[in-house]
Amino acid sequence: MTTTRRKFLQTTGALAGLAFVGCELMAAAPARAQTRRREVVVGGKRVKTVDVHAHCAVPEALALMKLKLGGPLYRPDLDMATAVAARLRAMDEQGIDVEALSINPNWYEADRDLAKQVIQIQNEKLAEACAANPERFVAFATVALQHPDLAAEQLEEGVKKYGLRGAGIGGSVNGVELSDPKFHPFWAKAEQLGVVVFIHPQGTGAPTDLQHRLKGNGYLDNVIGNPLETTIALSHLIFEGTLDKFPGLKICAAHAGGFLPSYAGRSDHGCFTRPDRCAGGPYGTIKKKPSEYLKQMYYDTMVFTPEAVRHLAAEVGASQLLVGTDYPYPWTKTAVDLILNTPGVSDADKVAMLGGTAMRLLGIKT
Repeated sequence: MTTTRRKFLQTTGALAGLAFVGCELMAAAPARAQTRRREVVVGGKRVKTVDVHAHCAVPEALALMKLKLGGPLYRPDLDMATAVAARLRAMDEQGIDVEALSINPNWYEADRDLAKQVIQIQNEKLAEACAANPERFVAFATVALQHPDLAAEQLEEGVKKYGLRGAGIGGSVNGVELSDPKFHPFWAKAEQLGVVVFIHPQGTGAPTDLQHRLKGNGYLDNVIGNPLETTIALSHLIFEGTLDKFPGLKICAAHAGGFLPSYAGRSDHGCFTRPDRCAGGPYGTIKKKPSEYLKQMYYDTMVFTPEAVRHLAAEVGASQLLVGTDYPYPWTKTAVDLILNTPGVSDADKVAMLGGTAMRLLGIKT
């Protein structure tokens, strides 16, 4: 049953300030979708599905950074009072039971005081959104990673105070790799808390570095630049020993880990080809073959074809794969069907990929 916008605003104060990027305007109660909910079945049994790659934004936080809704990134038709119903409708249509919300970092250049304000507002609003629809949403905390000690504090507060399920971070921070020792306090805290760190690329990384090569048709700054940013980030975490130093880390990489899983063999051979670039051992100073580290990280399945999912599972293990949609950006509406149609994967693995693994990692109850 629809309501007027005024009545809606009066009854949904808990969601004030949270806008979901890319949703249509729609006046409806936030806990109700407008279509029948698709139930996903594998082997005759109902399966709970989880989308680990879903974006949102907080207008108040944008305002602190002199930004506002508008344009293709922060659409002008977004409204916190109407976004939830539109999102639930899309989830129901696509067979997504739970979304793990994240906010793409755009605050890495903020000074410490501003960063504190931005993160506090965002994490509060994320928690409120999840509390309003606890069966449908969980969220990754935002952290000011340019201030690693502060980021560690914000992660702990996000998890313990606000009930957030991990952290969402970029693929680099102002040109500094995530493997840099300056970020060790953050990685140590994530390992200690046992929570997931979701790595999503930013336009300020590889896409900006290669902008003169990525011009023209094809949306190449995203299509090539974003996966490349993740590829570089994960490669440094492997080769610089971050994953050895913090072996308990639970890292989930957006866009299927970029290009790394599909060309991991080249990582294994590089040090043998140029040992002068890998001082310290067969693969530098790391303890295992580079490709073996891929099997301890997690990846969304944003690869678009069943055969690509099959290959990804063969490279990293089906147990490491999670559904991702990149909602609300219109990359896909068939992320669930992608898993259901993947050849050579058992029903048990499909159940894990659709939601079982994500539920375990994110503490989502059945």
